[in-house]
Amino acid sequence: MKIKGLPIVRSGLPLMRAEGDGLGTLSVRFSPFDTWYEINSFWEGRFLERTMPGAFTKTAKESMRSDGTSSLKVLFNHGMDMSIGDKLLTVPTRFEETKEPDYHGPIVEGPLHDTSFNRDLEPGLRSGGYGSSFMFNVIRDEWNHEPDTSDHNPEGIPERTIGEVRAFEAGPVTWPASPTATAGLRSRCGTDAWMERLAARSHGRYDELLRSYEAARTFYRTAEYKPGIPTPADQDSVRRQIDEAAIAREMKLRAHRLEAMKMGYQK
Repeated sequence: MKIKGLPIVRSGLPLMRAEGDGLGTLSVRFSPFDTWYEINSFWEGRFLERTMPGAFTKTAKESMRSDGTSSLKVLFNHGMDMSIGDKLLTVPTRFEETKEPDYHGPIVEGPLHDTSFNRDLEPGLRSGGYGSSFMFNVIRDEWNHEPDTSDHNPEGIPERTIGEVRAFEAGPVTWPASPTATAGLRSRCGTDAWMERLAARSHGRYDELLRSYEAARTFYRTAEYKPGIPTPADQDSVRRQIDEAAIAREMKLRAHRLEAMKMGYQK
């Protein structure tokens, strides 16, 4: 079983700037490559995660339109701000992976629209008062469920390496749960905050994702996994999905162990 399509929220480096003519150009840098950060989430579990170079190449290319703009949405607080909502801050003119002296990762840039809400945000953007965050689906990843302890993982918790994503939204946020601000920082996961806001806006979508996340937690069995997180017990299809996920994960781990044993015998 491979669970795809779950929306994940990650906060990037709190480096936002609006500069230039008019209201300026909004620049969002996030997810520096090959940098381990800890996810400690009610919804996703606890594990280490990193993105690798090339993870954003395809989604960035596919988002570009013939007029040179990107279809990636740029919103404030993931479109859940009470006054701004889903209004767009800008239409990006740049979305690509970049390698600079102080940063290697994806970048999104675009001129701020001359609107009342952007004028309200402008002082905070210029002063660096906001953080950044983006939302994506994981397309390709690898898990190491039983890693050895190391400098970056002294507890030996599961490790996830993301090789490809589909990014569909990014922008400034008031309260970034930035996992890359300091090494080893354990912070509240952006997915948790987003799910809380979703519960207030769309109960149907919230219930649907709640069931999907429980199936994902069961499949990956991340650290501090707790079964029994609220899921309608009377829905047989939901229980069946979760049970199948648990069985699939055990089979996958067993295959990995057998392969490791074979390699050991060959040596």
